[in-house]
Amino acid sequence: MTPDPLPATASDDAATEPPPPACVMCFNASDPSGAGGIAGDVSTIAAMGAHALPVVTSIVMRDTADTFDQHEIDPEAVAEQARTILEDVTIAGWKVGFLGNADNISAVAEVLSDYTEIPLVTYLPGLSWLEEEQLQPYLDAFRELILPATEVLVGNHKTLQDFLLPDWESERPPSARELAVAAGEHGTRYVLVTGIMLTGKGPEQFIDNVLASPQGAITGEKFERFDAGFVGAGDTLAAALAALLAAGSELQAAVGEALAFLDQSLDAGFRPGMGQIVPDRFFWALPGPDDEEGGDEAPAAEAGVEERKSTSRRIH
Repeated sequence: MTPDPLPATASDDAATEPPPPACVMCFNASDPSGAGGIAGDVSTIAAMGAHALPVVTSIVMRDTADTFDQHEIDPEAVAEQARTILEDVTIAGWKVGFLGNADNISAVAEVLSDYTEIPLVTYLPGLSWLEEEQLQPYLDAFRELILPATEVLVGNHKTLQDFLLPDWESERPPSARELAVAAGEHGTRYVLVTGIMLTGKGPEQFIDNVLASPQGAITGEKFERFDAGFVGAGDTLAAALAALLAAGSELQAAVGEALAFLDQSLDAGFRPGMGQIVPDRFFWALPGPDDEEGGDEAPAAEAGVEERKSTSRRIH
């Protein structure tokens, strides 16, 4: 009589499973428009082939045009969200967006301090909608607690200038390197500065996007500027970069691919309401004309992955 085989154990099952995708923990606000915040992080990171672990830091009241207010979340609840999943899942990257208030910044910084070897991509959004008595303590805590842990700080040129060099008096705007020097004084290794205005020889206007360290500019891309307003672009760029770094990409290559991804997400963007355009992070999964006609081209998702590796050199 042949004995029955022994049942497979959990360890046997784990050994035969494919490795999971890189996991990125995102600290960000809940954005009901789906354009940015946690919703933007989750969709971007998924589109990049990684897995998002979302930690909600605030609930913002906004539509596709403006942000009006927020409902703050207790800092202990923020930390508990993170600690609970960190006891179970191994992460490969961090992404920080809007954290709500100075107390939440402190709670998040305490979590980050236990995992200093994991790269952190930090996005600083425009916060002009916050009242001054909320804004200044937030920026002070962000400067003191988040910047020292940050590998790459991402932000619009004007937003970073106001934050890092508020007393800038020169008629010319600060360079990406000068912003990187200011960030470096607080421990940040690199800045990815977007929206640097350039003027072409013709009527066209261009914007530059530059990765810089305190030693100088490292890489970047110039894009033609179009008259269109977008919401969620900064969160998309930062989340894409965090996913790529978590998956093991080298920094310069990751910046180039993240900018290309943002470019194509904006190019395929849509306007769900009466406000601004929302990036389409799954532009590569949409069927093309050949697919709709039953052509012999590669499936849309497969073709889109290849398309995502190039860029049309345009950010609106």
